[in-house]
Amino acid sequence: MYELLWQPFAEFAFMRHALVGCLALALGCAPVGLFLVLRRMSLVGDAMSHAILPGAAIAFIAYGLSLTAMSIGGLLAGITVILAAGLVTRATQLQEDASFAAFYLLSLSVGVLIVSKWGSNVDLMHILFGTVLAVDDTALLFLAGVASITLVALALLYRPLVVESFDPDFLRSMGGGGAWAHFAFLILVVLNLVAGFQALGTLMAVGLMMLPAASARLWAKDLTVLMAIALAVALVSGYTGLLVSYHADLPSGPSIILTAGLIYLASLALGRNGGLLWRLRAREHLEA
Repeated sequence: MYELLWQPFAEFAFMRHALVGCLALALGCAPVGLFLVLRRMSLVGDAMSHAILPGAAIAFIAYGLSLTAMSIGGLLAGITVILAAGLVTRATQLQEDASFAAFYLLSLSVGVLIVSKWGSNVDLMHILFGTVLAVDDTALLFLAGVASITLVALALLYRPLVVESFDPDFLRSMGGGGAWAHFAFLILVVLNLVAGFQALGTLMAVGLMMLPAASARLWAKDLTVLMAIALAVALVSGYTGLLVSYHADLPSGPSIILTAGLIYLASLALGRNGGLLWRLRAREHLEA
């Protein structure tokens, strides 16, 4: 049992680094993903994961595998898309989801064009899918810092975010600063995606953000319980995915996200809050 569950982490430093990195990512991504689900903004996370691509790609081509440069580039690109989408939403009749969709497609196209013209397919694969087994001490500090900032910021923004998730008109009538809380929350989304692409890539990072949150939504209604379940699913996915990738000789990033996906499918079938099995049992009870 020891060889199966712990020996890879005890024997290899890169496995321990990967595990700590996944745990730090889970602490930041799980609560952010849960608020995205509650605010019906699930696809915004996916859009922002593409939106940071041009900044990260330019930094990668200019400075190589520099954590600082790629993080700053991705953050600037993400904030630019947030500001542009917000400006269009307020200045035109387009809704926020349409604005985000338009700008993330533009951003993704620019990123792929940059990598194709001045980089290589290897560069693109690295940015899109990351290298969780190559996380070093500097990357770990960055991931831990982003997780800490996220938890502190969410604690400060907790009340307006919760009220706006369920009754935005009430918060607006009370002058609760919902717009500023919304903008700050989107910055947190970008910050966690920028941290995540170092380990899992831009495409995989959004998986660790959204799948645990969607799974939790199928098990509980209370917000505190939802957060605990989402965090537990993210942590288990990181740990189990790394073990599976080690023992089965599989890519680590996809193994982590597929583990989270399997938990989501199990929740979809068995979840007590709207799972398929419970809905069928409730229907049989009403017919009886």
